[in-house]
Amino acid sequence: MLRQCTSLVLAGAGVLPWRGAFAQGGPVILVVGDSLSAEYGLSRGKGWVALLEQRLAQDKIAATVVNASISGDTTSGGRSRLPALLKRHQPDVVILELGGNDALRGLPLSMTRDNLAHMARTARGLGARVVMVGMQMPPNYGRKYAEEFEAVFATVARQEQAVLVPFLLKGVADVPNAEALFQPDRIHPREEAHPRMLANVWPALKPLLR
Repeated sequence: MLRQCTSLVLAGAGVLPWRGAFAQGGPVILVVGDSLSAEYGLSRGKGWVALLEQRLAQDKIAATVVNASISGDTTSGGRSRLPALLKRHQPDVVILELGGNDALRGLPLSMTRDNLAHMARTARGLGARVVMVGMQMPPNYGRKYAEEFEAVFATVARQEQAVLVPFLLKGVADVPNAEALFQPDRIHPREEAHPRMLANVWPALKPLLR
């Protein structure tokens, strides 16, 4: 998440002009995230968003996935990018996976909370359903800060009527010998961790696709 990347990753079924997704047989899912969703350090097609497309095909759910994730992005960056993304893709579901870089850079929690709330409110205002993907900080950040950071996602999800994924890296970062599931930078999960990440998101997302 610390590394910057200027390219916009558009994964999967492709970027198509919106024509009323459900009327055409399936929803448009927009993922706005950072390097955890942008396949940082992985071969193309191995990240959890690409695996989501495979899961949709496996379950015969007609949907278009637009991965608008950028490595290094913060909630401020996502907030500035979101209006154009919503206008271009007119998604039915917006997955917000941002906030980790805010914490790594020591940005105020109030800023992170306000940005996430604004993004969720903006997406909902245009008729999209929102999935808020939570993140946690390592213990060395201090217990109080870690608890307050984790609470940001639950608070915004509750206030903005979003569906909450409590922790994207559950079963990855909180297991014995977790370092084996991370790349050498100890920030970005290896390929083998991404199915678990999808397993954390899928139960929250699937009911929204009916």
